[in-house]
Amino acid sequence: MSLIAGVDIGNSTTEVCVGEAAADGTIHFLTSASRPTTGTKGTVANTHAIKAALNRAMSSIGRTISDISLIRLNEAAPVIGDTAMETLTETIITDSSMIGHNPSTPAGAGQAVGEILLINNLSRGIPGSPYIVAADDSYSYEEVAAILNQSADTLDIAGVILKADEAVLVENRLRKKIPIIDEVARIDKLPDGVLAAIEVALPGQTVRMLSNPYGIATLLHLNAEETRTVTPIAKSLIGKRSAVVLKTPGGNVRENVLPAGEIYLDAENSASINLDEGAAEIMKAVADAGKIHDISGQPDTNVGNMLTRIKRGMGELDHTPDADIRITDILAVDTLAPVLISGALAGETCLEKAVGIAAMVKTQHLPMREIADKLKMELGMDVRIAGVEAVMASLGALTTPGTKLPLAILDMGGGSTDAAVISEDGRVTMTHQAGAGELVSMLIETELGLGDRHIAEQIKKYPLAKVESLFHMRMENGQMTFVDESIDPRFYGRVILLAEDGYIRIEKEIPMEKIVQVRRDAKRKVFVTNAFRALKSVAPGQDLKNISNVVLVGGSAEDFEIPEMLMEEFADYRIVCGRGNIRGTEGPRNAVATGLVLSYAGERQ
Repeated sequence: MSLIAGVDIGNSTTEVCVGEAAADGTIHFLTSASRPTTGTKGTVANTHAIKAALNRAMSSIGRTISDISLIRLNEAAPVIGDTAMETLTETIITDSSMIGHNPSTPAGAGQAVGEILLINNLSRGIPGSPYIVAADDSYSYEEVAAILNQSADTLDIAGVILKADEAVLVENRLRKKIPIIDEVARIDKLPDGVLAAIEVALPGQTVRMLSNPYGIATLLHLNAEETRTVTPIAKSLIGKRSAVVLKTPGGNVRENVLPAGEIYLDAENSASINLDEGAAEIMKAVADAGKIHDISGQPDTNVGNMLTRIKRGMGELDHTPDADIRITDILAVDTLAPVLISGALAGETCLEKAVGIAAMVKTQHLPMREIADKLKMELGMDVRIAGVEAVMASLGALTTPGTKLPLAILDMGGGSTDAAVISEDGRVTMTHQAGAGELVSMLIETELGLGDRHIAEQIKKYPLAKVESLFHMRMENGQMTFVDESIDPRFYGRVILLAEDGYIRIEKEIPMEKIVQVRRDAKRKVFVTNAFRALKSVAPGQDLKNISNVVLVGGSAEDFEIPEMLMEEFADYRIVCGRGNIRGTEGPRNAVATGLVLSYAGERQ
């Protein structure tokens, strides 16, 4: 009896399967395990995760790594997609000309127009002229309220801007109710004496006048040319609960259209496509190009810099002198990215059109050979590179109960989506395409402005709820759920993720409905798009109607909503589609590792 280990190195997870091979060629599966991948997929740093996963698997059956006779590795092509996000337009607002603000606790409601007047300059105010008073945090809320109440009889105070988070506290102490905005970090940059318009929306609503260029024109008495120049301001204020716009001289607002550039496809049918055409046209050009040798971008443009950066990142991993680094596939998706607005006073951002790209990078030098050599040296056993991921995943998927040939598999991992079709006579047609779970996480992080990849990963994985009392919560599907024991008060009134080991609080104040929409849109853009293009490329006659069964495998097939999305999309083609259950025990995981062990028996026969 020989112990054979199959090792699947993925972008996010390294999985192992250990089986016992009998003399007659039969395989008896013993154990499996997984660990987070260390380093970039396909590099020597992967060996740490491989050894950790093997240790975990063997210890679960009371054995050690030294009992293994042969380790079989998959061929792992690196996929890079986590840095390729570029904006195509950018709003530039100079000379402190606006505040596109959205504090969590503004006070009052309505619009007001007046000159900016610093609170320490109230004595300069002229009776009968409307003013918007600005106060920094050197004044307490009691002092601000007392000064405003004292001045209310002589001055027309239309609104207030505060640096501190005290709008409600100030409003509660005012005799005259006015709109108040707080949490303006750089209030010292407000120019004294400049005309400003202020708006605070009613609870549950967003600003209407200041998110409309004609509304700004009405409040600040702008002419047609001035109205045109404030359009970027109005666009950046869409969806805000409160806002201030300052009327500053000199036409200091502009919208820069950055040179997006062209993508060059060096392929059977070489072509070029401008990034401005959008993701759908880019992916059409990729599909029409045939077999792609390399993809590059127009120099000194956004897309050119993007693709150069991706290749440079791979070049830092492959130090061989003859390194031939090429991008052989891309997945482009349209998205929106929050861009910091120059000249804003509270770190405001504006959602701008952007494109996200996952790229498959290949080198002439096979990095798996180095991994195999290093493992062989450190563990003192035979290590072989045994097969292509898609083929191995197909073999593993066939251990799912209820499957038979012909069969199609869709292996959805962290960096790539693999598809393969096995015909009744055992012939395999396969494809390996860029874009999967990591691109989804990048889109979620970017569109929600999280600045935290870890929480984006959690949002991708778990459903949401809103804690509405200490004993009940509203689920994202509208269902009310009551609990027997009181919920931790830290979660009260907050959006949470329902993880297996407890609740995870979303720290940013983002409506649950928006998070759900962004998450589902990101998954559709990546997984549904990639599933169709992958399966179409391997289907007989490139027609999906020639595929009858699809087994979903890989880490992303464990997702709580992706398989259902795909099942709905495939329904029109009468395709039976569902999560795999590898060896009847593993769920959709471990398909490649299992296939690597099974292929050992096939080679011996």
